[in-house]
Amino acid sequence: MIPMPLKDTPVWSDREPLECVMVIPEGPDVMTFSFRPPSGATFHFRAGQFITLDLPLPGGTVQRTYTISSSPVTNSYISVTVKAQPNSVAGRWMIDHLRPGMRLRAYGPAGSFHLPAQPDGKYLFISAGSGVTPMMSMTTTLFERGDQPDICFIQCANRPADLIFRKRLEYMATRVTGLQLHFVVMRNDPYDVWTGYRGTLNQLMLGLMCGDYLEREVYCCGPEGFMTGVRDILNSLGFDMARYHQESFNPVALSEPEIFDDVVPDATTGAELVFALSGVSKACKETDTVLQIAKGAGLRIPSSCNFGLCGTCKVRKTSGEVKMVHNGGISDDDIAEGYILACCSHPIGRVEVEA
Repeated sequence: MIPMPLKDTPVWSDREPLECVMVIPEGPDVMTFSFRPPSGATFHFRAGQFITLDLPLPGGTVQRTYTISSSPVTNSYISVTVKAQPNSVAGRWMIDHLRPGMRLRAYGPAGSFHLPAQPDGKYLFISAGSGVTPMMSMTTTLFERGDQPDICFIQCANRPADLIFRKRLEYMATRVTGLQLHFVVMRNDPYDVWTGYRGTLNQLMLGLMCGDYLEREVYCCGPEGFMTGVRDILNSLGFDMARYHQESFNPVALSEPEIFDDVVPDATTGAELVFALSGVSKACKETDTVLQIAKGAGLRIPSSCNFGLCGTCKVRKTSGEVKMVHNGGISDDDIAEGYILACCSHPIGRVEVEA
């Protein structure tokens, strides 16, 4: 529950500028900036919301929106954590020039991506890159409430050095038993040892990390492609997407859930699969896999794991579209050349494969 300010303590509004009071390096090209209002007013916001800053760049003032990474339980200041992306202008300026004592105009807080007023449930937080910032605010809030939280926290990054807040998260995890941390990286840091998960987050990893994911409220933040991949994983596993939330910079909280334009195979929608080399055509449903349809037609496609992992059932698709959610058994180059994994590919409409 977010604490309400005392009656004699003013609450900050965007009529008052914010003063930078601390700058904390978090990693390569990543810094946390803490702000307080000069009047001593406190902040009232929900964990996961964002704030918009006026940044006085040399070419003129620009506005940028950043998720608040601090917790509303400690409401005397707010922090934003900024990663200077390639070709970034605003983030680069903040990291190079914003220092304690400087004042900025700010607007907000706002946003519909946040914990509920009474966050007493079971949570699965999934983030990539700087998308960890709202998850840090949410996790710190649940940690500071004084109750035992129930959080499965999955953070993905390019390499271990890019895992923002890793030490702070590990500290919190040593103080409570209900915070379970899982880190996934694409590659190692040079001359260092990494014994955790490596690769792209997939169904198998999710099941190993959080076996009761179907029982949890899921919050996700990261690059758009990453969030699409997470939705694909959850949809393929039968997750109730009404319990899925992802970051979107909306100026006000929405009463309606966000609608995602995802392709989800439908058991009531028909499709057709043509096996070009065999001269066989089979009517099917979108929820059938190419491998299931082949077996039903008496055709043999070599297979092993049946979970998109081993790559044995790779076959070339010559036309049409499939929905494929794999677990690392096929490369991006193979996909670009038209290959699919028969065990985890669902035909959408009419599809032709070389089999």
